Parts: sequence; C-alpha cells; structure tokens
Amino acid sequence: MNQLLALLQSADFLPLLAPLPLLAALLLPRGIANARPAATGKAAQFLGLLSLLLALLSAGALALGAHPLKFTACSWGPLALSSYFDAVSAVMLVLAAFLAVAVIRFSANYLGGNPDQGRFFKWLSVTAGCVLLLVVSGNLALFVLAWMGVSMALHKLLTFYPDRPAALMAARKKFLFSRLGDIALLVALWFAWRAFGTLDYAALFAGASREEAPLQTIALLLVVAAVLKSAQFPFHGWLPDTMETPTPVSALMHAGIINAGGFLIIRFSPLMAQAPKALELLAAVGGFTALFGSLVMITQTSVKRTLAFSTVAQMGFMMLQCGLGAFALALLHIAAHSLYKAHAFLSSGSVIAASRSAGSPPARSYRGLLGALAAFAAAGGLVALLSCLSGSAPWEDSGRFGLGLILAVALAQLLWHWWSTSSGAIGFLSGLAVAAGVGLLSVALHEGTRHLLGDSVAAAPTFTMAWPIALLTALSFMLLALRAFLPPTWASTAAGRTLFVHAYNGFYVNTAANRLIASIWPPRARKS
Repeated sequence: MNQLLALLQSADFLPLLAPLPLLAALLLPRGIANARPAATGKAAQFLGLLSLLLALLSAGALALGAHPLKFTACSWGPLALSSYFDAVSAVMLVLAAFLAVAVIRFSANYLGGNPDQGRFFKWLSVTAGCVLLLVVSGNLALFVLAWMGVSMALHKLLTFYPDRPAALMAARKKFLFSRLGDIALLVALWFAWRAFGTLDYAALFAGASREEAPLQTIALLLVVAAVLKSAQFPFHGWLPDTMETPTPVSALMHAGIINAGGFLIIRFSPLMAQAPKALELLAAVGGFTALFGSLVMITQTSVKRTLAFSTVAQMGFMMLQCGLGAFALALLHIAAHSLYKAHAFLSSGSVIAASRSAGSPPARSYRGLLGALAAFAAAGGLVALLSCLSGSAPWEDSGRFGLGLILAVALAQLLWHWWSTSSGAIGFLSGLAVAAGVGLLSVALHEGTRHLLGDSVAAAPTFTMAWPIALLTALSFMLLALRAFLPPTWASTAAGRTLFVHAYNGFYVNTAANRLIASIWPPRARKS
C-alpha cells in the first residue's frame, strides 16, 4: 500500500494517459468495426472503463501530490504534449470519463441490430477521448487541437443518418459555427504567443497580470469561442436541431460537449479576471440566453426539443455565472447539469409512461403567490445583508448579490408551489423548512466547491455593469415564473396565441439561420 501511495504521489504523467484508451479507437478501420459490431461495442466499453480508472487514479494522485500536477512528454515549438492537472481538471476529467462509460454502455442496447453500429462506437469513443484530452491539456495549442478534434469527431456522429436532410442541415450549421469558434481560438492563440512567448498554462497564468499583454483582446476572443461552443444566442439553433441524431449522441452532447465553452472560461479564469469588460459582455449574453431558452422551452411539445432548449437556458445561466466571476459556482453547475441532463436524455423514452400515470398539475392560489413574493423580498434582503456583513456593499460583490437574487427567485417559486397546494400551519412551516434546507444546501455546495477548487480559479474582478445585469436577470426570471399564475383563458386570447406561436418557433431566429446555411451549403441527403 505504501508503494502504491508513493507511486501515485510521483505519477504526474497519469492525467495525460487518461484520454489515450478512447483515442485508440481512431486506429480501428471502419470495415472491421462494422464487421464485428458486438466486439467493437464491448471494446469501446472496456476502453471507456480504462479511461475512467486512469481518471480516478489521476484524481488520487492530485490529492496525494503537489498542486497542480504538470507533465510534458514532448514539444514542437509552441505545441507541447503536456498536461496541467488541478482541481478543475480533476472534477471535469472524472465527470467526462464517467459520462462516456454510461453513454457507451447505453448505446450497446440502443443500437442493437444496427448494421453501422461499429462505426458509431468508433466515433463515439474518439469524441469522448478528445473531450478528455481537452480537459487535461497543459498547452493552449494542444487545447485548440483537442477542441477542434471534438467538433470533427462529433460531426461524424451528427451525420450518422446521412439520408435525413434535417440531420445534415443541423450538422452543417454546427460545423460552420464551430469553425468560427476555432478561428477565434486560433487568433487568441496567436496573440498569446506574441505576448508571452509560450503557450503553457503555468506561464500564461503567471503572466496574466502583465499590463502590456493584450489580455482584453485575448479574453474577448475566448468569450466569442465560448459563446459559439455553448450554443448561446443567436448561435443556439443548431443544438435543438440535432435531435435527429441517436439519443446517446444527444446525451453526450448535452451533458458533456456543450460544457466546453464554460470550461474554457473557467480554465482560463486567471486571464479572464483581468478583463472585466469581456466578462460583463459574457454575463449579458448568458443572461439573455437563459431567459430566451426558458421562454421557448415551455412552449415545446417534443420531449427532446424541450430538453434541448432547457440546455440552452442552462448554458446561458452558466455563462452568466462565469460573467459574474463566480467560476467555482459555474463548475458546480456544470457537474450537476451534466449528470441531470445525461439521465434525462437516456431515460427520455420513459416519459410517455410517466406522463400517463401523472395527474393534472395542481392549481395555484393567490395565497401562495403573495407568500412567495414576500419570501422573495425577504430572501433578497437577506442576500443584501450578507453582502454587507462580508465587508462589501451589494453592488460591489455583483456575483454573490446577483446569483443570490436568482436563488431567491427559485426559492420563491418553490414556496409558491408548496403553499398553493397545502394548507394549515403544518403546510406553512414545512414549506419554510424545505425552502430553508434547499437554500442552505445550495450555499453549502457553493462554499464547498470554492474550498475544493482553492486557487485553481481566479477571484472575481471588480465590475461596473455586472450587478445591474444580474438584477435584471433575476427580476426577469421572477416575471417568467409568474406565467403559471395567469388564468388558463389567457392562452386563448389573440395576444396569448401570438406569443405562444412566436415562442414555439424560437422567434424565428433559427429559421433565418437555416435559410442562410441552406443558401451557402444546401443539404442533400444521400443513401446510408
């Protein structure tokens, strides 16, 4: 046991090994993969389990050794095959490897009997391997290569059914948006190389405080890349349209790949913290995307499209967190959302049976509404008081204040539902107890994550416009939550029908994008 502990303490190379098993699937010829689909599926599961084991060992080595783990295998000019493994990387590596194993295992049953499933397992493994390489990269050039590799391998999965024009349109739209993000990253790479003379993370983070470095430009380019990767408005349309792909691809995409934009901002938080204007722009885009996605989501009739717009909204909220400098909370959001969304997609087939057994939604009363509004006011005042007790005015701690108000909105909606469907002193007190428990758990998880990450993420910078963005977002969420209080007859009015139709169609932003893409690269279905 002592020898094993000593080996882990000196195993700086382990994180760089984690992606290799899944990336090895790239060497498998398509003919062999399709000729032996069952064996290919079992091999993919074995490779996924091996990557998960290496991820867990890497996390153990980090816990026992220095912080962070740095290892360089070889280098060619600005490009280095190196790893930078800290608490942020550990959380994401274990999470991504676990999701890869779950999705590959699910695919074995989902695609049973499909003659082309061997090719599917190959590219699913390669996509997951590129995600793991992106997470453990210790060099910006290697990060960009892995970032592009994820997109290229995912394109093979998005076009798994080549005879479906809608699938081809969505894949091509995603392909073009991804190339724009790649260009932004490559330009940021060029600026970083010119400014620092290296692309290694340790040197970039150490030199982030240099005033002469073009940090504002680099940060803005990183924001552009993150917005494009994580389906932020107005580049969100490809995500709901990719529902033509097999469900395991949707699960991997919504639970893992879509988080790459948020991981980019969190990973480079030492640079982003020096550019508050770029973060404010990210907060504005993320807050609007969260509201837009939430509004469109509640009008959808398809289970998978509802989940897709839920992801758009969640990614917008995560970008809002990053924009407010709450990098630790954003990483916690990524982990929780990934696990939830993977389960939601992989269990989406059981929704019909569950809906048949569920009764009609309970009515909500004025008593519940007034109580919830009072709870929101009280929670908002408590958030402001806590900010003042921490030594800063609410507007000076925009991240804590704004996200605290959004938590207050969530707790108010919880109380509204609880008090509208219960009566008496027991219902009142139990509602308060549940809301208090949820609030305390949220705060505890946030503070625990901040303690776990330590100096792996940067502290939030001083903002000027971030707190009004957070306040407007919180109030907008409150107004959106009040939709359930409207009488059922409002939907039958002219205004209600008009709003529903426009929201159901995503206010036609995606329609305009489809027409533009079709004029540039018209999809033509081909035989599979």
